[in-house]
Amino acid sequence: MATQNAAAKAFKALHQRPNKPLALANVWDIISARAVAELESTEALATASFSVARTAGLEDEQLTLNINVAAVKGIAKVAAEFNKPLSVDIQDAYGPELEKAINALIDLGVAAINLEDCELATGELYTPAEAASRIERVLEVAKERGVPDFVVNARCDALVKGHSILDAVVRGKRYLAAGATTVFVWGGKRGVTRSEVDRMVSEFDGRLAVLAVPPPAGLSVKELADIGVARYSVGPSVMFAAIQTMQDEAKKLLG
Repeated sequence: MATQNAAAKAFKALHQRPNKPLALANVWDIISARAVAELESTEALATASFSVARTAGLEDEQLTLNINVAAVKGIAKVAAEFNKPLSVDIQDAYGPELEKAINALIDLGVAAINLEDCELATGELYTPAEAASRIERVLEVAKERGVPDFVVNARCDALVKGHSILDAVVRGKRYLAAGATTVFVWGGKRGVTRSEVDRMVSEFDGRLAVLAVPPPAGLSVKELADIGVARYSVGPSVMFAAIQTMQDEAKKLLG
């Protein structure tokens, strides 16, 4: 557990570098994890629940704890082999199964999670108090298991659900106060504007995670770094690119 907490502490430190955000190329199975882990520039591994679900033939909202953990088992072995911290997208930690979910991930050596504030079963936002309490419960389990530096990237779906940027800020601040390392504000199809990113970086003291969307639709990596974002990831976009590459190669082969 001392080694596992060291990994969590190292992962947390990657979020605290001025103008050098942590970059994560999300993975979904053993092959994708190995492909990313082998890169010298990879600092950590992180899963995307959407991609894990698709690999199992499911939609994101159909993914269960057992299926998610089964996928993580193989990915965690790769992370351990390459000595990379692993963060797992655990959705909302499956409602009442939260403690079971976190214990299962810690058993596998996981150092961090992405935790949503939208209830998987209903599609409705947890109240800010409920969502903050769930973050606290995650960290209580981790502390009891000897991983006090366990990292929670708290995903806020306020904008996706049509709420204001003010609501996202209020929620985000509450999640950080509950112990989250960063807040990931997802904009869905509406995206997140430059002014919104600027505001949230200021309101969260830099502890903002975003989904990287290339220009012109989104901001460049340099812009994200200059603004002071702590972390960015790509969700299922690497998987989509891999699928396209496979189709292109198959098309050549099949004539």
